[in-house]
This record gives sequence, structure tokens and C-alpha cells, in this order.
Amino acid sequence: MIASPFRMPGSVPANGVATWPKDVGIIAMEVYIPSQYVEQSELETFDGVDAGKYTIGLGQARMGFCTDREDINSLCLTVVQRLMERNCLSYDSIGRLEVGTETIIDKSKSVKTVLMQLFEESGNTDVEGIDTTNACYGGTAALFNAVNWVESSSWDGRYALVVSGDIAVYATGGARPTGGAGAVAMLVGPNAPLAFDRGLRGTHMQHAYDFYKPDMVSEYPVVDGKLSIQCYLSALDRCYAVYRNKINAQWQREGVDKRFNLEDFGYMIFHSPYCKLVQKSLARLLLNDFLSHPNPNTDSGLYSGLEAFRDVKAEDTYFDRDVEKAFLKASAQMFEQKTKASLLVSNQNGNMYTPSVYGCLASVLAQHTAQQLAGQRVGVFSYGSGFAATLYSIRITQDATPDSALEKLVASLSDLQARLDSRMKVSPAVFAENMKLREKTHHLANYVPQSSVEELFPGTWYLTRVDEKHRRQYSRRSLNDDAPLEAGLVTSTTTNEHIPSPAKKIPRMPATTAGPAVVSMTNGDH
Repeated sequence: MIASPFRMPGSVPANGVATWPKDVGIIAMEVYIPSQYVEQSELETFDGVDAGKYTIGLGQARMGFCTDREDINSLCLTVVQRLMERNCLSYDSIGRLEVGTETIIDKSKSVKTVLMQLFEESGNTDVEGIDTTNACYGGTAALFNAVNWVESSSWDGRYALVVSGDIAVYATGGARPTGGAGAVAMLVGPNAPLAFDRGLRGTHMQHAYDFYKPDMVSEYPVVDGKLSIQCYLSALDRCYAVYRNKINAQWQREGVDKRFNLEDFGYMIFHSPYCKLVQKSLARLLLNDFLSHPNPNTDSGLYSGLEAFRDVKAEDTYFDRDVEKAFLKASAQMFEQKTKASLLVSNQNGNMYTPSVYGCLASVLAQHTAQQLAGQRVGVFSYGSGFAATLYSIRITQDATPDSALEKLVASLSDLQARLDSRMKVSPAVFAENMKLREKTHHLANYVPQSSVEELFPGTWYLTRVDEKHRRQYSRRSLNDDAPLEAGLVTSTTTNEHIPSPAKKIPRMPATTAGPAVVSMTNGDH
């Protein structure tokens, strides 16, 4: 009998081997946080709540915010251009650009198309990708799309660029201190120092109205706080179970005789609506390990004294204070080692929505040396209300030598604490005035922003006006405060790319001298 030459689409020939680019993941990162913040302790007094409600109860110290000079377009313009400049990259080297955001200022036009103005000088319009939206999960979906593109037959050898950005604002009340704002940009390609573990994603998606934004003329969400916490924790349970099953199966195929548990993560980071929930989430994972362990030692070690909780059902414990207290205590040392460092940006700037978990990743990188990070596996839990969630893992390269990709990535984020410290503190009254101004004006046409440009960080893009057709125009503050910058031009004078393009002979833009005037940008005709 003659064997059929036909195979199922996508199947590998008998004599063939499936191949992918090696170690696809994050090569470079850039974080943008607004230049102003309010102290949460002062906000407690201003709001007339008990001392410690925001600082201890939520675990928040400061909250960054945007004036009417910044919107989602300007945040993303700023973080993309900073990443390109700091890494001396040509816009020609980008083949995919994808944005994750839930801050919608146009129901049709994507933020990505606004960002394409940065590419105009290079002439590169061959850039795939658009916006991805589902609450705080959009950045992760965009990142997965970028990784999948590099590993697919569609890849043309260039980098992918992923941008997560949001302005998290709430109406006056108990949810307001869980706000924040910012953006994170990530360069994706092969041979990355932060490589995605292939095949190790645990995802859970379900319908719920825990947090949503049905009012098209308001920036404020509708929030069911208790339901949101339950959705978050139930998603964490489900995703962790799926992840563990997949990695255990992978290890079994590889001949590794052990069961995965939380100790196998060098670091564990989470989407952070507020820091206290992250601490509870790590404890939650320990509870999952305990309940799934065939014979845990409750006499000594990690599970010491937890025998009373052996028969609890996870779904009955979302708001069980006894379980929470016991596992917070049991996981305290693990939290210090694996998760606490990730909360730098969350604690000092607040919830950034889609960039939140990637601000946590940047925080870990910023506070460790390349040698400390090398070889570690990072667990990442991303959650977006409505709801969508994934737990996946990243492997950090073993190569921590001087001038290695990991060393350069760590060095690029080493000033993160200094950037946080350089912001300007404002009073809660001034913060409240800014929130009222945004509330009244964020949706207006024929509007000129009222807030000062001088308080923005150098190199920040800002809104100059919204015309009568709702078309937005932007300019950029100079990096040096005295030499305006042109859109899309690399200002570094170095002739060497810090990160070579994965494709051969990709041209890079020449160094340039800034022109005499700021070039305006719009989200309409140009």
C-alpha cells in the first residue's frame, strides 16, 4: 500500500523538524511614569478616612497621575520614542507594533496608528499590529501576539514592539486611591535575555461584570470591589492549576522526576491593582500548593501548623480571614524573596492597568544585578476584569557577562528608583482639582489643555489641542529643555546599535541634530 502524500495542514513532514527562532522574548524595556504624584498618607487625611487605610490596608505609598496635558496617545508616544532612543534603534527595524490599553479616546482609531507618526521620517510603513483591549489584560494579549508573530511564518526578521499604557482614574470615593498612570514598551525578538517558556501558559477566561466602563463619556469605571477580588483570586487558582499540569507533563517527558511548586519560581510577579492584593495572591499560590500536595509535612517547614486547613475547598476561601492570615504568615519569607521587589513601581506610582504587571517585571530587573537574575524562572500572572487571565513564565538567560543583553537590559532600568524620586509631589487638593479638570474636559472638542507643560519630564509628549473635529495634536518637550526635538528622529550621537537587529542589513537611522522648533503631531490628517 502506498502511503498518502497528504498530511493535515501544519503537520511536520516525517523527515522534518519543527523549528522556531531561539529564545523569543523581551530584549529591551522602557517605563514611563508621570512627573507628578500625591502622597497616599496625605490623601487619607484629605479624604477623611482612618490613617493607614490606603498606606497599610492597600499597601500604597504614592500615586502618579496625569494632568489634562497627557492622554493615552501621548503616554505611548513618549515611551516608544524613549525606548528607541535609549537603545539607538532604527524605526526601520520594527516590523510589528501592538498596543495594549483600556484607555479609549476613540472608538475607531487605534493608538497604534497615532504612533506611526514616529515612523514617518524613516519611511517605514510596513508595520503590522493594532490595539488590543480587555481591561488590564490587553498588554499581555499584545505581548503574546508579538511573541507568536516572531515564532510564525509571518515573521520577516524584524523586531516586534509592544506598548502597554493606561490612565487609571476613579470617581471620588474608596476606589480613587487605587489609581495611577504610566506606560511600558517592550522590544520582542529572538535570542532575548528574557525568553518565554514555550508551551507553558495557563489561561482562564470567564464572563463577569466585576469592573467595566460602559459610560462612553466618562473615564471612570463601574466597580464591584468584592466580586473583582473573587474573580481575580479564582482566575489565579485556575491559571496556576493549568500551568502546573503543563509543566509537570513537560518535565515528565523530559525525565524530570518531581512536581512543580512555588519554590521553582525564582521570582513571582502579579498584576497589581494594589500591593496588598499581590501579597495575598502569593499566599494564595502557597495554599494551592498545600491543597494539591499528596502528603504535606505540617509538623515543620513551610507548611508547619497548617494542618487545620487540609480539607478546605479553595473556592470557599476567597474571603476566609483565617486561611488568609495563616498563609500570609507561611508565605512571608517567600514574599520577601520572590515578590516584594516587584512592587516598587506599584507602591510608588499606583495601578497602571495594562502596564501594571510589566512595571512589576521592570521593578525586579531594576533592583537586582544581572548575576543575581541569571538563570532564574519568573512566574507572571496577568489579570484583566471581565475577565481574562494568564499565568506564564519567563526564563532569564544564563549569560550575565559584561556587555551581555541581560547586562544592558538591567543597566537601562537601573535608574528606575531615581526617576520615581525625581517626581514632583502635589497636595491632595491640587490632585483633586486635576481630576475635576480631566472629568470635565477629557472628551471635549475644540479644547486647549490648561495645565503647565513645564512640569512634565524632559522628552515627554503632550497634548497641545483638540480641534473642532476631535483631532488631537501633540508636541514634545526637549530632552535638554533648550533644544526642541523632531518627531521620530534618533538623537543619540553613537554610531553603534546597542541591540543589533535580528534581520540582516536592516538600516538604522543616522544620528541627527535637533532642529530649531518642536514638530507638532496629530491623530488626524497630517
